[in-house]
Amino acid sequence: MRTHLLFPSLLLLGSLSLTAACSSGSSGTSDTATVEARPGSSSGTAPVRAVDPSKIKGLRIVNDSSEDNSCPFATSYPDVPGAEAMTAAMKTYADGRLATFRSTCADRGEAGDVGELNISHQFLVASGDVLGVRLTTQDGTAAGSGLDTRTYWYDGQAGAYRAALALIADGSQDALVAALKKQLKGRDGTDADTVDGAFADRSNLGELLNDMAFTANGGLRVTFARGTVGAAPAGSYVVTLSRATVTPWLSAFGKRVQRQTVRPSDSLDLGAAATPTPAVPTHTASGDDDTDCGKVMCVALTFDDGPAAPETATLLTYLAQYNARATFFTVGQNVAAHPDLVRAEARAGNEVGNHSWSHPDLTKLTSEQIAYQLNRTSTAIKAATGKAPTLFRPPYGAVNGTVRHATTLSPVLWTLDTEDWKYPDATKVAQSVISKVKRNDVVLMHDIHPTSVAAVPEILRTLTARGYHFVTVSHLRATM
Repeated sequence: MRTHLLFPSLLLLGSLSLTAACSSGSSGTSDTATVEARPGSSSGTAPVRAVDPSKIKGLRIVNDSSEDNSCPFATSYPDVPGAEAMTAAMKTYADGRLATFRSTCADRGEAGDVGELNISHQFLVASGDVLGVRLTTQDGTAAGSGLDTRTYWYDGQAGAYRAALALIADGSQDALVAALKKQLKGRDGTDADTVDGAFADRSNLGELLNDMAFTANGGLRVTFARGTVGAAPAGSYVVTLSRATVTPWLSAFGKRVQRQTVRPSDSLDLGAAATPTPAVPTHTASGDDDTDCGKVMCVALTFDDGPAAPETATLLTYLAQYNARATFFTVGQNVAAHPDLVRAEARAGNEVGNHSWSHPDLTKLTSEQIAYQLNRTSTAIKAATGKAPTLFRPPYGAVNGTVRHATTLSPVLWTLDTEDWKYPDATKVAQSVISKVKRNDVVLMHDIHPTSVAAVPEILRTLTARGYHFVTVSHLRATM
């Protein structure tokens, strides 16, 4: 676990952003498109239409993370009412990757930096009776670049989860394979034998073609993982086939996915019996906080990785009961899913900060990638609250010169770590604060964990009785 010292160096960090690098296999021809090189990265081409996840009724983002420096990870995938079988498939994948990653961490012990595991998500389609999601994995323990992308599909009409290959009719797979091989042969890093060999085992075709999605104009983009169809140093390869070429090969489901991608409807209906959405707290701060932390005891509670439903809503209710204010360091992909919760945070007088788009270790990124991660999140926060953030907390507290110079946001660490991600026990989490807190502490917690949220009433009750006031990080910095 990293040790973090704060004031007067509370705001000593920089900012982050991610951008994608074009792989050698995806450059130089109009039939290709770039693919994300890191979770949450941008790409030179925008091949898929943007989806607004906040319009998906009942959406819950399943998050998990660890701040353990010896085995850092952050995973997320969506849980959409009606698509339980698809959620289960994503859970199986994420849990499996995480178990392998943790096992590798344990085997290596203190032998060295294992890197990180990051699984982020992107909605491809959420329209009519069709749902599509891409999971992007960056695994520091895996061979090569450690990058893996795969798409998951749900057919609401049939009430069934579909793998990517289900977009293609069974009788058209040979035609698709021939077209893909034609596009791949001759690219840098490939040769005919390697390409033919990759497609030779038809029983493995579903795994080879596990990342397929439609472009905004109806073409089919197929991404091949590093080392599968060409030399590993060449990176991943992407082939985009035109709408006219691919449409005759599509299954009935594939045609519906293509249609909903090109002309998305305003709603998604997967046949769920009910799509309950937790109520969003409506508490509104009465005015600016006039607490003078130079005269009274103050503490700044900070919550990372949210917003999460329903945990963040519950937390806001607890804070309002004690007129307490806190600072939320939000993850951009969660802000996009739950802007209503971010608005509620700000409306109640809390501070909303930036915690990157998909929680990568920013010190492993380029300046452009760091800026992308932070700028995209700041844009989402401003869209939700009307105000751009001024603070950011780097995932894992990891910072270097590149991170510091990539943003104008002020970095914030912490002085008291509850390690609530390690101990799913509300009483233990509460005592980790109550027994150790000092005046002007900045406390690290996470509002994605129900047990952490459940610990907050005892923290507020006990420390209020001791004379503490709960303020935001910026207020503490300005008045202490």
